[in-house]
Amino acid sequence: MTLFKELAALCKSLEATTKRKEKTTLISGFLHTLGESEIKPAILLIIGSVLPETDGRSLDVGWRTISRVMDRKGQTTLFRRDLTIHDVYDTLIEVADSEGRGSRKNKVMLIERLFSDADPVEAEILVRIIFREMRIGVNEGMMMEALAETVGVPGDLIRRALMMTGDIGKVAEEAVLRGEDGLMSLEATLFVPLKPMLASTAKSPEEVIKDHGGKTAFEYKYDGARIQIHGKDGEARVFSRRLSDVTKSLPDVTSIIRSFGIQRDFILEGEVFAIGGRGKPLPFQDLMRRFGRVKDVEEMVKRIPLRLHLFDVLYLGDGLLIDEPYEARWSELERLVPHEFLVKRIVTSEPAEAEEFMALAMKEGHEGLMAKRLDSKYRPGSRGKLWYKLKTTETLDVVVVAADWGSGRRRGWLSNYHLGVWDGDEYLVIGKTFKGLTDEEFRWMTEHLQSIRERETGYTVHVRPELVVEVVFNEIQKSPHYKSGYALRFARIRRIRTDKGADEADTHQRVNELYEKQFEHKDRL
Repeated sequence: MTLFKELAALCKSLEATTKRKEKTTLISGFLHTLGESEIKPAILLIIGSVLPETDGRSLDVGWRTISRVMDRKGQTTLFRRDLTIHDVYDTLIEVADSEGRGSRKNKVMLIERLFSDADPVEAEILVRIIFREMRIGVNEGMMMEALAETVGVPGDLIRRALMMTGDIGKVAEEAVLRGEDGLMSLEATLFVPLKPMLASTAKSPEEVIKDHGGKTAFEYKYDGARIQIHGKDGEARVFSRRLSDVTKSLPDVTSIIRSFGIQRDFILEGEVFAIGGRGKPLPFQDLMRRFGRVKDVEEMVKRIPLRLHLFDVLYLGDGLLIDEPYEARWSELERLVPHEFLVKRIVTSEPAEAEEFMALAMKEGHEGLMAKRLDSKYRPGSRGKLWYKLKTTETLDVVVVAADWGSGRRRGWLSNYHLGVWDGDEYLVIGKTFKGLTDEEFRWMTEHLQSIRERETGYTVHVRPELVVEVVFNEIQKSPHYKSGYALRFARIRRIRTDKGADEADTHQRVNELYEKQFEHKDRL
C-alpha cells in the first residue's frame, strides 16, 4: 500500500515547479508506482477533489474545526500509524457520508484521527485537500494528460470520457482496468448531468458571422441561470450550471416539462429567469433565491415566478445527440417543445439584422446574444469558437480571493473585494472594488466570505478562491502594483455568480487578450 506521505511529497514537488511538462512527468511517474485500486483515490486527492462535481455530498468541515484539531494535535498518541492513500481517501468519504444526529461529532472524530497520524507535511496537504485549495498548479486538464501518458491511451479519449461523466476518478479506473474499451463504454447517463458547453466572447456580430463561415444562429442571452433537465419514465430532474440537483427548488420548471408529454428519455438544456409584476426580468440575485431552497418552496414559486426557455437537446430516446450538428439538434428540439418555451432566435448572414436583434434583447432586459455555428457539435466542458457570447459592455468573471473590512457606512462588512484570475499556478489579483452591491448583498458577502475564511492579516480576510463575481470595468491598465501586471479601471460588481465555479472564471490569458484588444482602436506609447 502506498503511503500518504509519498503523495504529500509529490504535491510539494508539483508546487515547486511551474513547468507543465515537468508536472505531467512527475504525476505520471507517481501513478506508475500505484496499485490499481489506488489510482482513483490518488488522482482525486492530488487535485483536491475527493467527491466528483456531480456528487451531492460534501465534507462540510469548516476552518474553525480544522483549527481546533490542529491546536490539539500536540496531545495525540505516541503511537502514530503511517497513513496510506486509502486511509486518507476512505476516511474523507466517511466524513462526507456522516449525516443526521451526531454527525458533527463523528466528522470531528474522523478528522482528528487523520491529523493525529499525520506528520507536518501530510497535515499541510490534508488541509489543502479538505478545503479544495491545493495551490500546486494541477487542474483536471493536466491530470488528464498525465493519465493518458501513464496508461498509454489517446488524450482525446480521456477528455471525452470526463466530459461524459464529470468524474475523473471513474475515468481513471476505466482507463487503468479496461483501457480504451473501458473509456469508450463511458457514456452520458440520465440523471448524471453533463458539463455544459462554454462560449468565448466576441466583439461584434460581424466578427462572429465571418468566423462562422458567413451565416450563424443568434439566440437571446437571457439574464438568467442555465439549467439541464433530464427526463425518464415521467420523472424530470433539474440540474444547475454547477451540476447540482435543484429539482426540489424548481417544481414549476418540472411541471412545465411534464406538460410537454415527451414520451422518450431526454436531456434538455435551457435558461430560467425570474420575472416581476410587469413581466420584466428581475435581477439575477433575486433569481438565485430560488436555487437550492428547500423550505417555503411553494411560497417562493408565487413570489418569484420563473420563465423557461430551452435551447438544446443533448439526449433523446436511447442515444446522445452531442455529435449531431447544432441545426439538427435545434430541429429536433422544435418538434419536442412548444414554441413559447424555445429561446428567441434568428439565423442570419447580415450583421445589421443581428445588431437589431441584440438591441431588442437588451430592451427586453436581457444580457445580449449567443451566437452558435450551425454545424457545431456539442462539446461538454469545452470553450471555443463554435459558440460566442455578445454583450454591449465588456465583463470579466473573477474570483474573490480576499476582502477588506469596511469603514464608515460599510463598517462591520467585508466590502472591498480583491479580484483574482487564474494564471495556471495561482490566482493573481487584478484589482479591488466595493462598488455595485446593495446593503443586503454586502451582508450576504460578509457572511459567506467568513464561512470560507483561511486567514486574516490586519483588516484583510483571505478566503478560499471559490466565489465568482461578474465585474464591468472601464478599461484594463498595466500595473506594477499587482503581480498580475494588470489593474481594472473603475471596476464594479455587476452580479454575484453563485451559479459558477471558480474553474469557469476568466483567466489571466483572457485579461491579456482583452488588454491587447483595446489597442485595435487606440494608440500605445
